[in-house]
Amino acid sequence: MTLDPVLARIDENLDAATERLLDLLRIPSISTDPAYKADCDRAADWLVEDLKSIGFEASKRATPGHPMVVAHSGGDGPRILFYGHYDVQPVDPLDLWDNDPFDPQIQDTAKGKVIRGRGSSDDKGQLMTFVEACRSWKDIHGTLPANITIFFEGEEESGSPSLTPFMRDNAEELTADIALICDTGLYGEHTPAIITQLRGLLGEEITITGPNKDLHSGMYGGIAMNPARVLAKIIASLHDEDGRITVPNFYDGVPELSNELAAAWDDLKFDEKDFLGSVGLSEPAGEKGRRPLEMIWSRPTCEVNGMTSGYTGDGFKTVLPSKASAKISFRLVGTQDPLKIREDFRKMVSAMIPADCSVTFSDHGAGPAGQMSTEDPAFSKAREALTDEFEKTAAYVGCGGSIPIAGYFKTILGMDAMLIGFGKDDDQIHSPNEKYDLSSFHKGTRSWARILHNLTN
Repeated sequence: MTLDPVLARIDENLDAATERLLDLLRIPSISTDPAYKADCDRAADWLVEDLKSIGFEASKRATPGHPMVVAHSGGDGPRILFYGHYDVQPVDPLDLWDNDPFDPQIQDTAKGKVIRGRGSSDDKGQLMTFVEACRSWKDIHGTLPANITIFFEGEEESGSPSLTPFMRDNAEELTADIALICDTGLYGEHTPAIITQLRGLLGEEITITGPNKDLHSGMYGGIAMNPARVLAKIIASLHDEDGRITVPNFYDGVPELSNELAAAWDDLKFDEKDFLGSVGLSEPAGEKGRRPLEMIWSRPTCEVNGMTSGYTGDGFKTVLPSKASAKISFRLVGTQDPLKIREDFRKMVSAMIPADCSVTFSDHGAGPAGQMSTEDPAFSKAREALTDEFEKTAAYVGCGGSIPIAGYFKTILGMDAMLIGFGKDDDQIHSPNEKYDLSSFHKGTRSWARILHNLTN
């Protein structure tokens, strides 16, 4: 099958493809909030109908949480599985959005047109690049160049509790020669990238309880234990003066960066001052003695993502709070065991709880790090396709984020995964005013058409 007519069709259909994406973005599929359960269902239904319109045998599959979408093209050629997620992050704080996050807009910026709205980059805009590439292949050739399975999840932004059971129960149906994942980004503004390693993720929430109600800080301050003070001591103890994490056994399974990989990353000329400067910061704050890219891609972290205690409204209220809580996440690398780290973290925290206080724990997902081998010929074929589209040599890079599905494809389904995405560092994913460059959507669609061509020739 020839490629050029497919690329031309993608160019012709850009306006219609963009309208389809805007339609999907209007559905507030926030997976972590039960109030949006019906909307998550609606997003899954939308995708099923759209995939059917291309000729896929598509269906919505029930889980204990939000549904999966599974579709099959049938046909000859290599078996390829494509993964994305249709759920999105909450939009808080809403007052920092310039427009309704679920009323997506095409906006002109100094760098070109962008698609503004929640989920535009993470991950609806990304997954639709592959769908639109398939649509143009079918328009031109009447069939796809491979036997393609599409697998869309609805709980990626809420810890994926239904994912691994579903994959185990449907392993035979989902297994392919290789998996493709579009949930990452370019390296810098214009260089395409293939992710070869991902950090894992462990989420923990701790709640310290002291008195049975909030107390008057004048009457009880000094004599009564303050849970906020206990929480502050615990948080302060999680790092030493050099930025190393103090949870016992935490660094078990953390590899040192190889000289070869260190040299390759140095060649990328990463500018940490520009990277931090874009968000109003200036100095790296991780482990002392580590390269900036090393801190982002190949070193583990422990970060406080939120704290709640006492009175946080306008003005001032002199209370000694009954409770104090914090959400803490760990990014993991190498062969770190998230469940063992959870156990050691909870033991460490429990040992710091004084008399008259108690602690409860809630888990928010756990997934190991992922490491992909570039020895599979599919990697070089995809790299060539990306290089042809962007006219810049595609880079093999790491990623500081966590996409546990990549590791699950290997451990559960026994297949390698390629992570290729077209987001940019300034897309503001998980933040107000999220956007996806229209050029990312367009060139991403063209890139997938090229990759499908290379993988099947």
